[in-house]
Parts: sequence; C-alpha cells; structure tokens
Amino acid sequence: MKTNNFPRMHVSCYVKDLDATIHFYNQFFGQEPEKIKEKYTKYVLEEPSLIISFIENPERVMSNFGHLGFQVETKEELDSRLKIAKAQGIVSLEEIGTNCCFAEQDKFWVTDPSGIQWEVYYFHKDVEFNDPKYADSMASQCCTGSGEQEQEQEQERLGENDKKKLKLVDVKKDNSVCVPGNGCC
Repeated sequence: MKTNNFPRMHVSCYVKDLDATIHFYNQFFGQEPEKIKEKYTKYVLEEPSLIISFIENPERVMSNFGHLGFQVETKEELDSRLKIAKAQGIVSLEEIGTNCCFAEQDKFWVTDPSGIQWEVYYFHKDVEFNDPKYADSMASQCCTGSGEQEQEQEQERLGENDKKKLKLVDVKKDNSVCVPGNGCC
C-alpha cells in the first residue's frame, strides 16, 4: 500500500517589494532564486525540501500571518547559522533557553522586508508550559521578546484602539513570565 509522503513542501507568500525580498532571502537561504519573473520569484531548497515563491502584491500582504521556521538538528548548527545571520545583519531577535510551544528551545528570528517572520530553532525537550513574552493574542508570534525597545516599537505601530487592547507584560531576566495553560501556540 502506498503512503502519502509528500516529496517537497511549497509555500507562496505575498510581499511588498520583490527586490528587497530577493536581497533578504539570498542572504537568509544562502542561495539565488531558481526563477525570477516580473513580480515573482521562486527558491527551491534541497534541505529542507521546500519550494517557496514570493509574489509582489502589497494589497494582499497579510498582517498577523504568524511565522515560518526551520528546526535544526544540533545546537552547533544553530550557533553557526546565528553567527552567519548576525554577520549579515538580519537577526531581529535571539532567544536562548526559552519555553515556547510547550518545548524548551534555543532560537533566533529574522524578519523579511514584508514582515514575514522566520524562526530558526534547536529543540531541547518537551515541557509542560509556555513562556510567552506577550500576554495578549495580538502578539505577532508566540515567543517574541518584550524588552523596552520592542514594547515601544509595538506601541508606535498600533492604532489608539489597539493600544488599549494590548497588555504587555514585564519579562524577568530569567524570562519567567510563563503561566501554565495560557494557550500560547
């Protein structure tokens, strides 16, 4: 009996500026696109097996999309990828020893020019709780930082009505803001 194994995953994202997107992903993926057409580009990655295309259409770019990510096999691979991303100046956040999605992880985040967030993480172990940095469902990702700078940037981005809804929490130096069963991820 044949199984339904899919040989490669495909993702397509709308973006605001295709040239900026190509520049970002050439750095992040470490390779050139397979195809470039007017308002369209496609990358084909071998590991992980992924086809990802970007279509320039600013009106279709969605807010609150969530995020995409890659899990790496070793802590050394994460450290190596983080070092490269830092040298490229594309790291938007670094989290070491965080509990997110009911797992202890080390990770870093990059954000493309259209606001699509990518998580690169190493999984340590499953845990029984999450450690969200925001206490509100309006957070752009489960495990985002809430330092003073990030809070100020979020407040500036939001309209007056949204500011009233957003409840930012203080994060202790040991990142212990978790409330078991809070529903993150």
